[in-house]
Amino acid sequence: MDKIWLKSYPEGVPAEIDLNTYSSLADMFEQGVAKYRDKVAYVSMGVELTYGDVDRLSRDFAAWLQSVVKLPKGARVALMMPNTLQYPVCMFGVLRAGYVVVNVNPLYTPRELEHQLKDSGADVIVIMENFAATLEEVLAKTPVKHVVLTKMGDMLGGLKGTIVNFVVKYVKKLVPHYSLPKAVSLNSVLSKGAGADFKKVEITQEDLAFLQYTGGTTGVSKGAMLIHRNIVGNVLQAYAWIKPAISEGQETIITALPLYHIFALTANCFTFFQIGAKNVLIANPRDIPGFAAELAKHKFSVITGVNTLFNALLNNEQFCALDFSSLKVTLGGGMAVQKAVADKWKQVTGKPLIEAYGLTETSPAATINPLTLKDYNGSIGLPISSTEVIVVDDAGAEVAHGQPGELCVRGPQVMKGYYNRQDETDKVLRPDGFLLTGDVAVMDDNGFFRIVDRKKDMILVSGFNVYPNEVEDVVAMHPGVMEVAAVGVVDEKSGEAVKIFVVKKDPNLTPEALIAHCRDNLTGYKVPSHIEFRTELPKTNVGKILRRMLKDGAKA
Repeated sequence: MDKIWLKSYPEGVPAEIDLNTYSSLADMFEQGVAKYRDKVAYVSMGVELTYGDVDRLSRDFAAWLQSVVKLPKGARVALMMPNTLQYPVCMFGVLRAGYVVVNVNPLYTPRELEHQLKDSGADVIVIMENFAATLEEVLAKTPVKHVVLTKMGDMLGGLKGTIVNFVVKYVKKLVPHYSLPKAVSLNSVLSKGAGADFKKVEITQEDLAFLQYTGGTTGVSKGAMLIHRNIVGNVLQAYAWIKPAISEGQETIITALPLYHIFALTANCFTFFQIGAKNVLIANPRDIPGFAAELAKHKFSVITGVNTLFNALLNNEQFCALDFSSLKVTLGGGMAVQKAVADKWKQVTGKPLIEAYGLTETSPAATINPLTLKDYNGSIGLPISSTEVIVVDDAGAEVAHGQPGELCVRGPQVMKGYYNRQDETDKVLRPDGFLLTGDVAVMDDNGFFRIVDRKKDMILVSGFNVYPNEVEDVVAMHPGVMEVAAVGVVDEKSGEAVKIFVVKKDPNLTPEALIAHCRDNLTGYKVPSHIEFRTELPKTNVGKILRRMLKDGAKA
């Protein structure tokens, strides 16, 4: 095994981590609370929760699940919320009680939500009422027995919470009408839980912690089984990498990426919880002026994001005028960081934008650039501690330095497999423990990796995976469509956008009708931005549509 990358570790970063530091995520939580009980853990809309507050409230939620609902260990609890104080409270409560978190994107369509709830076998869902109408459409077709509703302002306290809830529902009209008569409120749940018993559960690193859903080339959303060891390992790996640059108990991190996404979940929520950081939650990062105004209130030292988010901030005058003297680390991931954005970030903030790489299946971090990096280098960095990364050809043999091949990762952060999808698991997990990422990369003589292409046909829209088969399946549902192929095309704002090529069955079919159909069945970022009608699509001799030929000739 070629270990050249070990020679390139940044100073102060160990080659290996000690996985025995925490026995589980619950143990990590308890150690963090014991050390930083009176410090502020989370801030949302100006309201703070201390580590002690999160301990108490998550304990109450755990007690309700255990003693009132009486869920057995290992039961699935779905969480469908944006970045509000309710999320960490419920998430930590689920883990402490020995249950499994099923993170759900709040923007899911009914079709997508139904699949995830059924596939995961979720018994309980905690959902922001803004999205309750979606749940109402599919609830009867899912195994969910208990619905817990929360409102945007529920944890903001008396008058402020009441005002926020009123504005969200009646002024901004962000809560579509719904009827879920058997649902209970999160506030009532926490109240009942406060008077219920909470029994500490024995949780090991091998216990399942998250069913984190990701797409696949088959178009079927799959639940990556992330056990406690996977997340604990990745937290320790990330901490080993950033430790020389940060001070425990003194950092403020900005969390604009959604916590239901694996990047923010591990990098922001877990890694910085265990070092006593203050975590500023941004519920709506798309509101760039509002985001910049919130940033102005904090002397933040760490911020994570995707290229499109950084680009949007850099095009806001209020952001560019902020005081960046306290900023230590800017970490970009989820999609490729563009040189123009990285260069402008350095110009505006005086600090480099550090690119990292990972997947849902690697919890997520696999490689990170050194934090001592002065300027953008176009690479995804070096393998983090206790991680082996190789580049292989189609036969599985390692290729020479500088030669392209499929990137493979092995380490404690690699998932156990896909839930109830052994066939899909076997496609990506080699017998020797290496995960086939589907990304084509090269490694230079210093051990730095660069992504040169994606082996899969996956489309990356603002850091979110869009899989052509899923888009094609939805478009093909339209009665006016005969054939369809989906590809990614370059987009200045989102990195890539979805383009579909359609052969009509109905000659009167319009682009507007197809877009409307897609919006009814797909999350916003999956909806095609471009439509091209063709009389036929290129195919192989066995009839398989040649997406690559379409992509190579595609223009937005």
